[in-house]
Amino acid sequence: MSLDLALASAQLSLNPAQFLGIPVALLGAVFLSFGAQLQHSGVKKVEARSTRKVTGGLDLGQFGALFSRPSWVFGTLMLGGAIVLQLVALSLSPLIVVQPLGAVALVITAILNSRVSHSKLNRASVISVIMCVGGVGAFVLIAAFSAVDTPVSDQQLETVASIMAIVLVVFVVAFVLFRKRMKAVAYIVGAGVLYGFVATLAKVVISRIQQGDFEWLTFICLLGMIVGSAAGAYLIQTAYTLGPPDLVIAGLTVIDPIVAVGIGIVVLNEASQAPTIALVGFALTGILAILGVFGLARYHPQSEH
Repeated sequence: MSLDLALASAQLSLNPAQFLGIPVALLGAVFLSFGAQLQHSGVKKVEARSTRKVTGGLDLGQFGALFSRPSWVFGTLMLGGAIVLQLVALSLSPLIVVQPLGAVALVITAILNSRVSHSKLNRASVISVIMCVGGVGAFVLIAAFSAVDTPVSDQQLETVASIMAIVLVVFVVAFVLFRKRMKAVAYIVGAGVLYGFVATLAKVVISRIQQGDFEWLTFICLLGMIVGSAAGAYLIQTAYTLGPPDLVIAGLTVIDPIVAVGIGIVVLNEASQAPTIALVGFALTGILAILGVFGLARYHPQSEH
């Protein structure tokens, strides 16, 4: 091994086994993109046959009708596969390394949706996609050189669960009060925030199980994952009725990891060894990616303004 290669290897905080989480997460991103496209197709077909326009969320009849659409069911199975692959990746690597890799799904979904809908992305939309993927990609590069896995304490677990409970209550109240005026991006941000907490709880539960410490607090987090996943899934299905699938994926693959990474940095101390310049890099690349999401929401040819 050359001196330069040895120095580069020494700088990486991930061991070789932890790097295996990266290709697993990338495969999950492929499942996510195809699953989202199929789900979007199923939701649109249900909406077209419904007598009520979706303005305040899917009703029970519309939601139940989704299960009769093969495209939606198959897309849901693919998303289930994406979740399994993401959990495997989280068991191998730090949260702030593998979670942002879902942004790859945005590129795949944008290409798929363009072909399926015969709606070519305009210049502003392409720039927004580049901002999303570029911002998240730079974030992962910084994280790979500074992220560490740390044991999860009871206090950290209680903090994550408590914050998620507060966020869930806030979103329920906001949905009840403002659902008639909510646009696609509002549902997407809501789902992204919830799934960010779900990813964090998944990482925590996996870590606790690996530590041989599955008790009542871990069980509470498992319940939180289920509730958060269900609420997020409902928001996503409604977002499909108001916006294109690549906008939905943009929100999920940017908002989700930024929330999860924020928790990983602030609560789980996964960036405890990161220098100040790395923390600045996290902030700047995160802002770039978020601006890309809102740019896509504004300029995408299929978005409802």
